[in-house]
Amino acid sequence: MNALRAYDINIVGLENKRYEYDFESGDAFFAALDQELIHKGNVQTHIVLDKSETMIRLDFHIAGTVEQICDRSLDEYDELVQTRQMLLLKFGDHNEELSDEIELIERNTATINVARYIFEFISLSLPMKRLHPRFRDEDEQDNDESNGKLIYSSGTATDSEDDDQPAPVTDPRWDMLRKLNDN
Repeated sequence: MNALRAYDINIVGLENKRYEYDFESGDAFFAALDQELIHKGNVQTHIVLDKSETMIRLDFHIAGTVEQICDRSLDEYDELVQTRQMLLLKFGDHNEELSDEIELIERNTATINVARYIFEFISLSLPMKRLHPRFRDEDEQDNDESNGKLIYSSGTATDSEDDDQPAPVTDPRWDMLRKLNDN
């Protein structure tokens, strides 16, 4: 946990104004966290802390790359990370997470550690489907080719030009059920 001490921000003596912090997160950062999602990366984080009487607003701007493993080929590749997030820390009597963007912290809290928030924002910005960049072009071409084509159809094909045809014959079992329903 010593590697994460660098992400502590002392808030006890801060005046009610705006402050800016810069953090650089490398392999040691990801190794210090107890997680299996990201092992290597190089990410820069710029945080704007705006302190007031009742709360602290944290604006995160995170940019860099993290190493991922392709789901298709199992090759390692660098995934670009670029995200902006906002977090409100409201002063209260106890610690509680109210929503994704709002947390309560005790009034006597001396420091806040932003390492967990940085990691959460990085992991939220990653795509669910991890594809090496060489496969992304193939997927986009496949999607372009399938647009406008019928992939699955149930029942018989009908043309909109043949409006003069009589209504299609319904299943007699449904006709019997409709008769029961009408009674």
